[in-house]
Amino acid sequence: MSELPKGWAMARIGDLAELNPKQAFDDATVAGFVPMSHAPTNFRDKLRFDERPWGEIKKAYTNFKDGDVIFAKVTPCFENGKAAFVEGLPNGIGAGSSEFFVLRPSCDEVSAKYLLALVKSHDFLRKGAENMTGAVGLRRVPRPFVENYPVPVPPAAEQTRIAAKLDELLAQVDTLKARIDGIPALLKRFRQSVLAAAVSGRLTEEWRRERALPELSEVELGELIKEGPQNGLYKPSSAYGRGVKIIRIDGFYSGEITGWEGLRSLEVDQRELETWSVRNGDILINRVNSVEYLGKCALVRSVPEPAVFESNIMRMSLKSELVHPEYLMRFLSSEIGRKKLIAKAKHAVNQASINQGDVKACKVSLPSLEEQTEIVRRVEQLFAFADQLEAKVNEAKTRIDRLTQSILAKAFRGELVPQDPDDEPASGLLARIQAQRASAPKTRQRRKA
Repeated sequence: MSELPKGWAMARIGDLAELNPKQAFDDATVAGFVPMSHAPTNFRDKLRFDERPWGEIKKAYTNFKDGDVIFAKVTPCFENGKAAFVEGLPNGIGAGSSEFFVLRPSCDEVSAKYLLALVKSHDFLRKGAENMTGAVGLRRVPRPFVENYPVPVPPAAEQTRIAAKLDELLAQVDTLKARIDGIPALLKRFRQSVLAAAVSGRLTEEWRRERALPELSEVELGELIKEGPQNGLYKPSSAYGRGVKIIRIDGFYSGEITGWEGLRSLEVDQRELETWSVRNGDILINRVNSVEYLGKCALVRSVPEPAVFESNIMRMSLKSELVHPEYLMRFLSSEIGRKKLIAKAKHAVNQASINQGDVKACKVSLPSLEEQTEIVRRVEQLFAFADQLEAKVNEAKTRIDRLTQSILAKAFRGELVPQDPDDEPASGLLARIQAQRASAPKTRQRRKA
């Protein structure tokens, strides 16, 4: 920053905190053990730990205690912001991954929460990533970078006010994030409730009665198929490369083929192409997978280039005079339809399967073709509304993620809390720390024999 607020001073992290201090306790003392997986990424999340005797973890692990700040030094944990204020450890002591750095404030007047905000800030994370050393995949932030990183230092009293304000504001941010994060699940339930109403006849009940149309009937899926169900083409993985597109079970989601550009290709001969080509209006069904994904289906809306489908998929060509392909896809995508489709699935270790007989025997709730068209129109309208809301939620999540960094940036510019002219300037604090270190007894190095 070009100009510091009144009473502030510039220093280095090494001036404010001791890096990776050692400590000694009785081996039987219960301590907290913190693997990297237990370190949070959110500013206010608590550090998790397992209880271990100190003698088991004092060596080969990074030592710390309550009141310290720890943060990851290895990629990608560093960039993800794995860091925490240490508190609540058994007997106030702990150790953890050797990939942690530990900051212990030089005195009680240095706010550990202020140091935590510093190592969570965008500039620290960006510059730390730029200065990493080591091999690809094992790159680490070097110790000299941390010790020499410049810090704008507020007066001690203002550090305390900043830490308290950060807790207050970031708690509100966490509340917003929790509410936003819950919306996708609500939208998923909304879409399923729309489908449930659609395939049960409730969505168009009044519309149907006004037109004196017949009620829904149940027919077997086999009566609606003019061709299929047919299992797909098996080819060894060595065949993938060039050729025509192949639709695999990871190539469709929520009834839609997710993108032709991302589909893999393989070489097929003309007979294979003619036998296993997909066509407009076909419905593809996942016939072998875990129970969670078994019966997943997709409607082929267009075929921009020749494509076949793999052996874990079934294809059905429909009698268009009886069933609207879009309606049938929505029926099979609903919880009601999918349960009927996989009701007689065969279960094996880690996967289940349905066969052609299961598919043909599946009962479909079928209104008139006119009502099917109306159902499709209404479902599309409601789903479009959900899609718009989902896009706004994603925009809001992006803004909230930026909000945390905006708040931290304000803290280091001196804009988060007002300055108090009665506060002792930070220069006094830094002078005391320097004098304390100068007067501390020097640790004697043991000479090796």
